[in-house]
Amino acid sequence: MLTWGQTRNMTNAEFTHLEDLKEQLKAVPMEPGVYLWRDESERILYIGKAKQLKARMRQYVNLQDERPSIPALMAKTRSFDYLVAVSEHESLVLEKNLIDQFSPPFNVDFKDDKSYPFIALTLGDSFPAIKYTREKPQRNTRYFGPYTDARAARETMETARRIVPLCKTSCVEWKRLTKSLSGGADLKEAVLLARPCFDSHVGLGPGPCTGQCTPEEYQENVRKIVRFLSGHRREFISALKDDIEEAVSLLDFERAAREKKRLDTLMRLNDKQSVVLSPQLSADSIGFFREETITGVQVLSVREGVVLLRNEFILDKGLDVSDDELVRAFLLKYYEQASYTPRELILRTSPTDSELILDWLTRKLASKHGAKVRMITPQAGEKHELLKMAERNAKHVLSRYMVRTRYVEERVNQALLELESALALEQAPLRIECYDVSTFHGSCSVASLVVFEGGRPAKKEYRHFRIKKQEEAHDVAMMVEVIERRFSAKNLANKRFASMPSMLIVDGGKPQLNAVLQKLQELGIKGVAVVGLAKRDEELFVSWQSSPVLLPSGSMGLYLVKQVRDEAHRFAITYHRKLRNKSLTSTVLDSIAGLGPKRKRTLLKAFGSQKALKAASEEDIAAVDGIPNELAKRVYSALH
Repeated sequence: MLTWGQTRNMTNAEFTHLEDLKEQLKAVPMEPGVYLWRDESERILYIGKAKQLKARMRQYVNLQDERPSIPALMAKTRSFDYLVAVSEHESLVLEKNLIDQFSPPFNVDFKDDKSYPFIALTLGDSFPAIKYTREKPQRNTRYFGPYTDARAARETMETARRIVPLCKTSCVEWKRLTKSLSGGADLKEAVLLARPCFDSHVGLGPGPCTGQCTPEEYQENVRKIVRFLSGHRREFISALKDDIEEAVSLLDFERAAREKKRLDTLMRLNDKQSVVLSPQLSADSIGFFREETITGVQVLSVREGVVLLRNEFILDKGLDVSDDELVRAFLLKYYEQASYTPRELILRTSPTDSELILDWLTRKLASKHGAKVRMITPQAGEKHELLKMAERNAKHVLSRYMVRTRYVEERVNQALLELESALALEQAPLRIECYDVSTFHGSCSVASLVVFEGGRPAKKEYRHFRIKKQEEAHDVAMMVEVIERRFSAKNLANKRFASMPSMLIVDGGKPQLNAVLQKLQELGIKGVAVVGLAKRDEELFVSWQSSPVLLPSGSMGLYLVKQVRDEAHRFAITYHRKLRNKSLTSTVLDSIAGLGPKRKRTLLKAFGSQKALKAASEEDIAAVDGIPNELAKRVYSALH
């Protein structure tokens, strides 16, 4: 199995078992189906679907799949199973069900496996009631959700009851009535001994237990509740206004007051929304924000121009999987649970097998009018703004999770331990220094020094260096110059440079590493682990072996090294651009002794432009107020 700090040679040795798998693949058919990769203990590592099983599985064993997690997967794989399906659609459903059943570690999944709350209607009862629940789906029950915010689910349920009265399953009188009716009692007999419940007094329940409403009237309320929870709210506004007018015309002011209260509740729901959307817009906008190993997801469910539901999730994969795999896995996972299938999905990218997923969603939608679900990736307009809002919120979802779970601290500790093991260090690298150089054809050459202490940036310790030997401006020479200046006796006596690094990272491969090691030896610096980091394959070059060290993709150690390297690059290039912009905007006038900013402005104001100044004679320049003859002579000489 893969170990921390394995080299390229070791990696090749890890894949010798794939020859056996290649032989076994000869018996696999070229038909649609699902494949399962297993480790030596027969545990399922990964489940996937394929249009042609043999061709897709061959890509794995030949290491032709470019996803970064595949080498780690195949190093652990020792056997496989497969199931042949009748069609691609059947293989998609089978894949989804198997992933839910076995939760393989290499498949994308929710970070926590908790159950999410739903609002449910017990449609199998004579008088269906509403409830907040986390139960597994039951027969003859209609579910709305999931809600990732339990408080929002309860508030939505109570709001719905204030607009359309309905019994709750927790009501004692409703339970008594339901039990009597299920036992064969007549409705008239069942309501004889009943007392009105509190909800019926305050207008939250229609009172079927005491005969205050007929079964037909109650079923009409159930229908309205279903419409409301499905997002069809505009129809309630006009209906309530009509009811108020009718009640007023009949001088039934008590009823009019009740309906007005319900209308006010409904209008407040719309007032809470800060973003203004078209009334015709009904879609789910899904935003993703990824860190190295986790992803925050925000789903904004818009119905009739109103953001009806905001759901947030954390996925257990991040930059270690492709966009395609991440989006695809989430869509299958989320819409398997979701009670409502939208006709439109707004995404940044759509998965490669989007047609198959859309066919699955369209079947779930089961529209009477033959409507189909579609995915869109908007580039501008209202839907693009809605997508950006979902992505911004996804970033906050991830930030809150990381703070709540102390994710950063745990990740940093793990990363330092991984680097200690992989690079054979004597102790964890608590102080890491990284150097990067930036130049443009030998001009404005600079270098950066960034410091990470305890796995976190220590920005007060950052330093810039302007390369002095510009004529030798190639990467190795510049790196050596910076190391020489950093570890000079003068700087080591300075408090700002007194702390010695546990590990020193130089941006580059073997040439940079060897040059730095030689310079440190000349300076008498000992006890500092030096690592060269090559950009191409994120390879770490060390002094104690000829082949590079490869940290496993998605590992915390690799993430920290890349973070340090990227910070050094950012710090170097920012300084380089600053110097380069300054050099591009300077003119020949800046190099003339005695011509300061004030006199320079005076000259340019007098002649209107540098071109006109160049065309002027020495006498003309001397005639300008505040310009001595000697300075005028130098200006003329410099311009010509």
